[in-house]
Amino acid sequence: MDIRALPKVVLHDHLDGGLRPETVLDLARQQGYTGLPADNAEDLSLWFDQGKSASLERYLEAFEYTMAVMQTPDAIERVAYEAGIDHAAESVIYAEIRFAPSLLTQQGLTRLEVLEAAARGLDRAAEETDTEFGIIVDAMRQEQDSSEVAQDTLDAMGIGVVGFDLAGPEAGFPPDNHLEACQMIREANLGLTIHAGEADGLESIWSALQVCGAHRLGHGFRIMDDCDVEDGEIVALGDLAAYVRNFQVPLEMCPVSNTHTTQMSMSQHPIGQLLRAGFNVTVSTDNRLMSQTSMTYEMEQLVEHLEFTKADLHRLTANAIMASFASLDFKLDLLARAEGAYGE
Repeated sequence: MDIRALPKVVLHDHLDGGLRPETVLDLARQQGYTGLPADNAEDLSLWFDQGKSASLERYLEAFEYTMAVMQTPDAIERVAYEAGIDHAAESVIYAEIRFAPSLLTQQGLTRLEVLEAAARGLDRAAEETDTEFGIIVDAMRQEQDSSEVAQDTLDAMGIGVVGFDLAGPEAGFPPDNHLEACQMIREANLGLTIHAGEADGLESIWSALQVCGAHRLGHGFRIMDDCDVEDGEIVALGDLAAYVRNFQVPLEMCPVSNTHTTQMSMSQHPIGQLLRAGFNVTVSTDNRLMSQTSMTYEMEQLVEHLEFTKADLHRLTANAIMASFASLDFKLDLLARAEGAYGE
């Protein structure tokens, strides 16, 4: 099975977590930034590798350096363009790229100017490839500007923005702190996804779904805390897990990243158990630089460590297509492209 050639769909990929090491160095030189922890691509790539971070908070520390070199329109456009090209090289046919524009305004850009620069880069990549892109705007849950970010999200809907997200550390920052922003997004009929069930457990998931009204969950693998498992299989569900399965809430799982922010190994990841139990599971990359990953590598890991079949990968891809914030007509086109390539 040639996994690299299989069509793929990405729902959860952070723009500032996917830079090429060479680009980080080049942008730093152009901007006179001297704070990088290494001065060559190989060493910098090794430094960014957060495979042993073992916590979400430690994992997030690496973003200081990527954000530092993404404070100009040209830099943001370049990073977005290269992200699109890199995804296309992995046979990604549609990707929703997310980032927090508030974090890229340190040199005076407005959030809208940041979004416009990223949109230009992704548009260029789309013109040169067979891949299409949408933008998801992140508000940081530890900050107080989520309503302002939500308004800028709504103002940017005409340039490819398809959704809104709450990102950043979960512990101590529940989603319902940002209820006003979430209501603004839903009232405008825009997609809402919330990081939940990555570092915190069931309470974070419940708040994201039942208080904030999220359409999707970023990661969400800790829904397993509400499942009973026997002989490696889910045999019973608690009320919240039953809700997530019965209403087919999409789970944006990022297996490689999940193993980096926790103590579990790939063979312990619950994505296979959840898929077999009927949950609406998808697979994405999260942070390609920090986790040294790609969509091809994510799928290879599932095949190697969790015995996923080609049919399983097809199911993950179909799930992602239907869970995306794209139009139904576009989703049906993507489904047809995927079915033809997977041969089912």
